[in-house]
Amino acid sequence: LTVNCLDRHVEKSPNRVALIWERDEPGTAVHVTYRELLDMTCRLANTLKKYGIQKGDRVAIYMSVSPLSVAAMLACARIGAVHTVVFAGFSAESLAGRIMDSGCKAVITYNQGVRGGRITELKTTVDEAVKNCPSIKHVFVAQRTDNKVQMRDHDIPLEKEMAKAASVCPPEIMDSEDMLFMLYTSGSTGKPKGIVHTQAGYLLYAALTHKYVFDYQQGDVFGCVADIGWITGHSYVVYGPLCNGATSVLFESTPVYPDPGRYWEVVQRLKINQFYGAPTAIRLLLNYGEEWVKKYDRSSLKTLGSVGEPINNEAWQWFYHVVGEGRCTLVDTWWQTETGGICIAPRPSEEKAEIVPAMAMRPFFGIVPMLMDENGKVVEGNDVSGALCIAQPWPGMARTIYGDQQRFVDAYFKAYPGYYFTGDGAYRTKKGYYQITGRMDDVINISGHRLGTAEIEDAMADHPEVPETAVIGYPHKIKGEGAFAFIVLKEQTAHIDHVKEELKTIVASKIAKYAVPDHILVVKRLPKTRSGKIMRRLLRKVVTEQSSNMGDVTTLDDPSVVKEILDAYQKYKEKSS
Repeated sequence: LTVNCLDRHVEKSPNRVALIWERDEPGTAVHVTYRELLDMTCRLANTLKKYGIQKGDRVAIYMSVSPLSVAAMLACARIGAVHTVVFAGFSAESLAGRIMDSGCKAVITYNQGVRGGRITELKTTVDEAVKNCPSIKHVFVAQRTDNKVQMRDHDIPLEKEMAKAASVCPPEIMDSEDMLFMLYTSGSTGKPKGIVHTQAGYLLYAALTHKYVFDYQQGDVFGCVADIGWITGHSYVVYGPLCNGATSVLFESTPVYPDPGRYWEVVQRLKINQFYGAPTAIRLLLNYGEEWVKKYDRSSLKTLGSVGEPINNEAWQWFYHVVGEGRCTLVDTWWQTETGGICIAPRPSEEKAEIVPAMAMRPFFGIVPMLMDENGKVVEGNDVSGALCIAQPWPGMARTIYGDQQRFVDAYFKAYPGYYFTGDGAYRTKKGYYQITGRMDDVINISGHRLGTAEIEDAMADHPEVPETAVIGYPHKIKGEGAFAFIVLKEQTAHIDHVKEELKTIVASKIAKYAVPDHILVVKRLPKTRSGKIMRRLLRKVVTEQSSNMGDVTTLDDPSVVKEILDAYQKYKEKSS
């Protein structure tokens, strides 16, 4: 696999730029050629081997986006180790959970991270996490800043070791179905699941979708601003572009640092040809106005892409007309951690084929979408809606959930036997195009990050004063969705605001800052069916203010709870405003 991503390009054009690292401070970009990246990868791979990492071992990577973090992924692949990248914004507890679930032998991290002008303590977080992880033998620590961090017995200074290592490392010979990496993603229940991707199918699919969806041409500069902690970073920052011999941009900063013109300043300076980002960032920037965009020359742009959640029409129009000046193809791409790569997008298609705003539209080669009704029957014809399923396997699809094949079968193949169920609903238009309508389960999408409401509920349930919680998603202007928590307190609880603050701290430390609910509403009780199941549907109606249309409430244990919650919500709203 790394031969396809590195060696074959080094043989033909060693000095072609593989990575442009757009560091946090504007104007300090670092260019890394294919030859340099191979050298870095081999030295890192030999260092891992020296400390006992072997084929099949799992290695956690807790790093911000950089050439070294890409080399860490590739070094694992080169020696047949399995990487699991954990987004560097996750808490120590989240990191420890993933390390324990996958049985990682080592962690690769930075002393600190730098993002948006702020320093984050990565090594400290790793120290906190590995206290409870007996499987960890070593922590490899690279230097992102000049600040010293405490080093323990099992800590290894990465760059020092790499300098001593040989710059040649023969690639391990792998079977096409050997594991390449795992990546944790949220489900509708319980703890995150380790999605497993394998060698050949995954790489083929990432490379083909990268080439054909974005119309990538040799010599283009491909700018995907995703973090490597998400599947988008794996497939469209690292594996897809490198397999295609592309020049890929690594974006370490934020869309608003040092100001809301950052993306477009980078486009101008690096002459980016394809720009792939998230609707949540577009919605954020749209609020700052057009002048931040128009200040910079965007004439290098040919294709714009949107990823992570369905893009709303307003954001699509702004992205297309303001950023792309109405002359760039805009691809709204639908796919998942589980699919490995883009499954539905407006391109590839016949030349100049129509693109309908805010719609993923066309299935990629080999993807056979199906819509299913409540009774598990295929919905035929057009102008119809249903549960989005895929009818045939494709190369990039996940192979299992690590250590839990049964959960894999239950989550994706049980609801509609013979089909892969995506968890999303979709509408097929009169012309037969697909539009994704959103999740059909208790999973919300905050700023493009998938999060099971159960995870937030489980975290808050740890508070001694909070016997019951229910979390739902509600529409949020910037983030797409936000979390809204309903909580029941023990009778004698006095300091309600204090408890709310504690709950926010708990969620941040158990999951991550982005998982913290925007609103916490105290209610006397939650709406439950006679069998004790919380009716989240009703809570959604309350928050989206559709209380006139509550639907069937006859299954509620006590229907008067609805008015109780509505009153509490109204009071909360008046107080907030």
